[in-house]
Amino acid sequence: MKELIKRAAIDLVNSKYAIALTGAGISTESGIRDFRGPKGIWTLDPEAERRAYQTYHKFLANPKEYWEERLSGKPLLGDLEKAQPNSGHYALADLEKMKIIKCVITQNIDNLHRRAGSRNVIEYHGNAFKLRCLNCGSRFDAGGFDLERLRRKGKLPPLCPTCNSALKSDVVHFREPIPKDVSDQSLEEVSKCDLMLICGTSAVVYPFAALPRIAKERVVKKEGKWSPVTLIEVNAEPTPLTQEGITDYLIQAKAGEALPKIVEEIRRLMQN
Repeated sequence: MKELIKRAAIDLVNSKYAIALTGAGISTESGIRDFRGPKGIWTLDPEAERRAYQTYHKFLANPKEYWEERLSGKPLLGDLEKAQPNSGHYALADLEKMKIIKCVITQNIDNLHRRAGSRNVIEYHGNAFKLRCLNCGSRFDAGGFDLERLRRKGKLPPLCPTCNSALKSDVVHFREPIPKDVSDQSLEEVSKCDLMLICGTSAVVYPFAALPRIAKERVVKKEGKWSPVTLIEVNAEPTPLTQEGITDYLIQAKAGEALPKIVEEIRRLMQN
């Protein structure tokens, strides 16, 4: 792994526009369960996954019932407010401060990248701490709404202050389209990158899993010649990206272990 860490550090230092893609694997190190790993939520409870497929259409049909169920049920991922960023999150924030990583596109809804200090974050599947209006696209901090009080008074769902439509969680549910602004921003970042650092994603959930494949089809100018975008994978286990040869190389380790070592190596390179 040591040689691959050095290789990744060199590739990142030589990049002009590097971005990171992250998935549940980076947050499991903060105690947040994943969905499709060996002990994942859907793996251990397939019925919960089947119910989750109904959530988006439930909101469309009956926003009040949607909110009553959300407020009365136990959160699938536990109490996200108690989760803390880990060394992998902080390493990506450091890479952004060093002006190497330009953007993080994450599948995670836990807000940990922002809490770790990353500023340019695209939350592909939304943010559990925000509400979103499907009508006008506005987003609001969930803390600005007393949802329990609205439930007690029979005034659910919360309404959009901009257009008075029913608000839903910003989290993107099964069968719900990725919000257009998020999809457009993500594709724009992929179209600009010359290096993609892929951390802790199983790469099986679409359309997010298409982003590395889109990047792989591009060529960029490096050292005066045209070359494919460099894709580096940091994952505890190989993924379809590894098996299909989408990524250039795999650093087989947890993000919280490998990313700080990459940062350390980059600092060493920049001092020389």
